[in-house]
Amino acid sequence: LIPLDLLSFVLEKDPSKLAPNVHVKQARGVRGVHFSGPHTSVTFPSSSKLLVNCELFPQNISIVLTLKIDSGAAKVSILERNEYIFTLMMPRQLEKRSASGLERERKTERKRTRDKKAKREREKLILGLRLSRNRLHFLYRSDGGAVENCKFQSTRLDDNQWHTLVLVIDSHRVSLTVDCGAPLEIFPTRRFPSGPSLQGSRFHIGSRGKWKGLFSGLLRQLVLVPGSDATQRICPSLMPQLAALSVPSLLLDESHRGSDEEDQRIYQTREEQVSVGLQRSCTEQIKGQLWFNPLRKGLYLCDGTVWIAVLEDHKRLDYLLEHQIITTSSETHDVEVFQLPGVGLMAAMAHRSTFSGSAVYIWNHTSFQLYQNFSTHGALAWRHFTMGKKTFLVVSNCGGEPGRHYKNEKPMDFSVIYKWSKKRKQFVRVQTVQTYCARDWEAFKINRQTYLAVANHRQGDNNHTINSVIYKWNRLTKSFEIHQLLPTSGAYDWEYFTVGPYHFLVVANAFDGVTTSVDSVIYVWINGSFQVFQTIKVRVI
Repeated sequence: LIPLDLLSFVLEKDPSKLAPNVHVKQARGVRGVHFSGPHTSVTFPSSSKLLVNCELFPQNISIVLTLKIDSGAAKVSILERNEYIFTLMMPRQLEKRSASGLERERKTERKRTRDKKAKREREKLILGLRLSRNRLHFLYRSDGGAVENCKFQSTRLDDNQWHTLVLVIDSHRVSLTVDCGAPLEIFPTRRFPSGPSLQGSRFHIGSRGKWKGLFSGLLRQLVLVPGSDATQRICPSLMPQLAALSVPSLLLDESHRGSDEEDQRIYQTREEQVSVGLQRSCTEQIKGQLWFNPLRKGLYLCDGTVWIAVLEDHKRLDYLLEHQIITTSSETHDVEVFQLPGVGLMAAMAHRSTFSGSAVYIWNHTSFQLYQNFSTHGALAWRHFTMGKKTFLVVSNCGGEPGRHYKNEKPMDFSVIYKWSKKRKQFVRVQTVQTYCARDWEAFKINRQTYLAVANHRQGDNNHTINSVIYKWNRLTKSFEIHQLLPTSGAYDWEYFTVGPYHFLVVANAFDGVTTSVDSVIYVWINGSFQVFQTIKVRVI
């Protein structure tokens, strides 16, 4: 299924002119569509050119829309009544009655007003998008026939600015992303229906087919994306308020001309010396006018053909832009990014929560997506390492593992080593190691032997002066075994490095139970074990 551009279908019914009650207006340098009333031109059957040969609505969909709500209009209209951005409606079937009773009722009904009769025959809603006050409502009719109302509060859309919204709907969740920001999620009590029938249904753009509830703002794009999360298609964006998936060509083509009245709406008068917006064309009609681009922080003069820079912000140094926001189940203490041969780029995240555990994400060329969950207990760090063609992950736990201690004893910490299984396409547990509030793991090789160093922070609540452990891989038992114990004081981190032919290992000590003025130690590898090489006085602040 391809994206369905609902707004283009309305605007391109007759390319030679705009449909009745449909007007192109410009606000803040950006074009949008305004509806002055409901009309057959802004309604069409769902089976026309959109959902061809499809009698069922997709179960998983995304809705992408760019709109602008005038702050003055919001105070007058949205605060007083609901406004519909679009609806999918189906005629309501009249109930059957006996022949004689029906005949008497028909005679009676002919004497009543047509409005009352129309009310009985009104359409019923399948799904729709509605604005009220500072809320956005996604409505749909569930399998049981009841209308579910998913309310997103405090969306702050009525600020006289353009905004791009992405609604993602699946069977049990509805999420809203505004201007490529953090998503808001709702888990409705009634699930989205599994393929509602579309026979006889019609789309209404900017209304629900009546004057009441007519959308008073501007629409720039309205796209239905079946079967996928459209957020990944348009975010991140340099202009998130105008992030575009499919904008009708009429709203991009500056050569379009309507009536004189429309030209007056679209183009600012010559007396207006400075316009403000993100985009604007330079033509003979606006020659000599100034345009300020707030994104570029530049002032430009129109010479009748192109914009000439008058003032421009200096070129900035390289900097990072927000690319993706990943919603996690709890605070994240560490991220380990690594390349898995034949699979791709992965990121292991250490989450504090024991209830939800930790997770590994995979890069899909545009963003990181959840790949595998792990049962962890107060995870503080991940470390990946390789042995030959095999890839391993080890997690530092510092929360005690339920069921691994006896009554009246303190919980014991167990850190876990995982290995990538090519057959299962996931990491599987290969070894569990007892640790003491492990803060860090360091993997290194000396003379083709693989070693792991764990930084044990404390035993219990008060004992910080304990041993940290160096493990060595045993090829016969295919497991890591204790190779050496090194005394540490509230150890936080291990780092391995080499200088010429010498191998060094340094530990960051933080607290000995009394003071933070402790020595961190550099060890050197001599005759198969690490010996103290140098101590460094460190005071943790």
